[in-house]
Amino acid sequence: MTLAADLPIASTESASSTLAQPDHPYTEAHIGLTELMPRYRVDLRPDGADVFYDANPVPDWRDLKWEKIGRPYRVERWSEEKKSWEKEHDQSLPVKTAWQMFNRSFQSLFDTAPSEARKDALSKIAKNASHLDMHEAWEALEEAAQWMFWNKAHRVQDAIWDPRGKRALFQGLDVKKPEILFLGAADGYEAMQLMAMYPGGHAVLVDYDEYCATNRFGEFPEAYPFLGVDASSGQPKVWYRDQMNIDYEVIDIKDLKYGREFDIVVSIGLIEHFPDEYKPLAFEMHRKFLKPGGYVIITTPRVQLQSKLFYTLFADIMNFAYRELMDVTHMGLYTYENGFDILRHGRIKAHNGLIAKMR
Repeated sequence: MTLAADLPIASTESASSTLAQPDHPYTEAHIGLTELMPRYRVDLRPDGADVFYDANPVPDWRDLKWEKIGRPYRVERWSEEKKSWEKEHDQSLPVKTAWQMFNRSFQSLFDTAPSEARKDALSKIAKNASHLDMHEAWEALEEAAQWMFWNKAHRVQDAIWDPRGKRALFQGLDVKKPEILFLGAADGYEAMQLMAMYPGGHAVLVDYDEYCATNRFGEFPEAYPFLGVDASSGQPKVWYRDQMNIDYEVIDIKDLKYGREFDIVVSIGLIEHFPDEYKPLAFEMHRKFLKPGGYVIITTPRVQLQSKLFYTLFADIMNFAYRELMDVTHMGLYTYENGFDILRHGRIKAHNGLIAKMR
């Protein structure tokens, strides 16, 4: 079998020349293709060696102890915007305000073509250096480094959305036409991937920042393809956002009125924002809405050198509130201690991932 890494990378020009629908540019004929767009990577490769790493799984979570694995790494280099706000208001930045600042700041990366932004930053370095404005030149150098890092992480390696890793993590769930609840949904990417893999269902995305509904999800690229399945034939199918039944609720999770009616409750990068004394609350938010026998899907950013570098280099863009980097054992032990049995756990490119059910 040919690995996905061995498949050719198509050029934007050659692929786009065969397209009939601008908003739905990829069809089943494009499965196996990957190509770089100006702001992201399209990846319709169905398999590969680097998608999900689950070697050396924990055989029994009852035997794992915090004394053995230690606690997660805390990110504590804060954004200048956060520090400025706190100085001006003489108080800690409120959690909701921090989340609003983060969403707008982080989304600016997705909204920009990084290669072009890096070229602009490099030209500013030369211009400011020629005028002996070394402070501005240094800031332009940092900006160029950020765009180079972001281009590699998001666009080249596709480590942020990571469609192949997410598909590998999500595969094999015993659901049909699932009801999906996404807590802290932001752009809703993972719900859309789940709906492509398990079509015909319905997703509720929840975030208490309206910007997530209007911009992060609302302006998600309509032409981005999700590789999934055709429910009628069982064959691979390419799906798009506008073909999915999705509602977005702008509300605090604590105020949701749903009962235990969801087949899947998912959170992506949520529980690491809760200090230990609030971790039980975070897991209760997942349990509260889950059907008996339903699945919980959780990911958190991995503690690794590349992640530490990312949150250092992008401190002004990313670090507005409490944040941890975890190993999969940290994430799994929190999950187990809070009443869940873990069915699958492992690492994808930039995140830990697990599938669990209520114990």
